[in-house]
Amino acid sequence: MRTNKMCAILGNLNQFKDLLPLTENRPLATLPFDCKYRLIDFNLSSIVNANINTVFMVFNEDETQSVFDHIGGGKEWNLDGVQNRFFIHVYQDFLKRKAEDKHYYDTVIDYLLKSKSEYTVFMGSKMLCNIDLRAVLKIHQMQGNQLTVVYKRVGKDNIHPSDLLLDVAENGKITQVATAKESLLGEVNNLCADIYIMQTQALIDALRVGQNEGISVNMETFLRSKITEVNSSSYEYTGYLKNIYDMKTYYEANMDMLDTRKFNSLMYSNQKIYTKLKNEVPTYYSEASEVENSQFASGSIIEGTVRNSLVSRQTMVKPGSVVEGSILMANSEIGEDSLVKYAILDKNVVVEPGVKIVGTKEQPIVLKKGSHVISDIYGGD
Repeated sequence: MRTNKMCAILGNLNQFKDLLPLTENRPLATLPFDCKYRLIDFNLSSIVNANINTVFMVFNEDETQSVFDHIGGGKEWNLDGVQNRFFIHVYQDFLKRKAEDKHYYDTVIDYLLKSKSEYTVFMGSKMLCNIDLRAVLKIHQMQGNQLTVVYKRVGKDNIHPSDLLLDVAENGKITQVATAKESLLGEVNNLCADIYIMQTQALIDALRVGQNEGISVNMETFLRSKITEVNSSSYEYTGYLKNIYDMKTYYEANMDMLDTRKFNSLMYSNQKIYTKLKNEVPTYYSEASEVENSQFASGSIIEGTVRNSLVSRQTMVKPGSVVEGSILMANSEIGEDSLVKYAILDKNVVVEPGVKIVGTKEQPIVLKKGSHVISDIYGGD
């Protein structure tokens, strides 16, 4: 007998060249965020907080190492037990099976059958939010439709051409869908968050029929196509959401965490955010250090000036140096009397003493993992 519970599928296939070099060796889902988190933490936390105990994740090949390094055995998200488990599969294997004229969704169908769940939630990877999936399920049950789609009302400056926009009637029914590329954007738009809830058996049936008809191997694309094919209702998410698809939106999402209202909306709703734990000493601030409106993870040594910035674990900011409007990822080292302004430094970046790195808010300088900076870098306008 099926219980009134959900299983989850995470689609992590979004790739945007405008996020390079940060996504050169990692998926968008494991991009560092707000000093100690990864973007995938928010999806996994929403899933755990909804008492979902099985997760099926799909990634592109050559991107899974970062995922395993972060998730490990799944302990922090309570996914390391006999009943609580997660599965990771490679998207290109599905493509290969389709090319060989085989049933490419059989692995997903097998997962859904074994989950013994009444409902399935699907979540994409580029919408940063902290959503109560139990509330979405309740609306889904009340509406009695086959598919429920989550959307957020956003300005036109936070929409990618590939995003899906919805026309929603007063009763919540979705009347029309179109990509942003095909639409005339208004000041406020109903952005599909690519979060869906569907009856599990209905999804199994649709996948079985669809793979015989050559439907998309990308489940996000498949579910988008189902919105107008079945009776679909909507759920308006009103909390913090950031659509991350390029360096500007990624930078803005991090900087939003220095805004108390936005930080509390994302981090301190009624749902806790879980991440990989590290037992480290607190960050040390010398008597000469100056800190203003910034956040720091553990294990760092701050001897210089840090303003309006986010500093990750095990980072050193040496005397006389100034960091402003920047994101410093783990194990960075900012040499004496150097300046880092409007920049994003990936992990293990070393900035030599006296070096200046200066970008703009609109175009921050981005340094790839392991860079060693020995001369000045200027960018932007």
